[in-house]
Amino acid sequence: MDDIVKQAMVKWPNVPHCYGWLGLDARGNWYMRDDGAQAQGAFGSGAPGAKGSLLKHEKLIDFIQRNYAADAAGQWFFQNGPQRVYVELEATPWVWRVGADLGVHAHDGQSVTVQRGLLDERGWLYLETVKGLGLVHTQDVGEAARAIEAGLWTVDEVLCADLPAHYGFVRSPQALQTKP
Repeated sequence: MDDIVKQAMVKWPNVPHCYGWLGLDARGNWYMRDDGAQAQGAFGSGAPGAKGSLLKHEKLIDFIQRNYAADAAGQWFFQNGPQRVYVELEATPWVWRVGADLGVHAHDGQSVTVQRGLLDERGWLYLETVKGLGLVHTQDVGEAARAIEAGLWTVDEVLCADLPAHYGFVRSPQALQTKP
């Protein structure tokens, strides 16, 4: 976490959390979700406009990714100075990129070591790492298949609905806030 963020947290300890305004899609892209986008439906629902606006500013994306973490309840957030901005996840907290050398790195650029693969009922491939569970980027499934065929990773079957509970993450922190 950036030092300036840590300093802001100390200076303003009681800033309310923010829900629903930031999303991470299944390809590792960040989206800003204003009131209009949120009114269109849940992030990742497929409803037109529900994802919001794709973030393209590299320095902002880098700042978000350096200050991206999870709380004890498995809700992922971006610590924006003193404010915690909870992230709506389309799939998982991490999106993995697989290189031609079969090396794997997260959407934030950090390298990881694969422990095992998981294949859900839709044919989506996930990788379990020390960093956590993530979805393999759709453009990298061919490289991932090479790693599996080479015996580098084992793959087990899993139900998509079981992933959040088993791996301790929450797809929609905002939905938890609106439950009675």
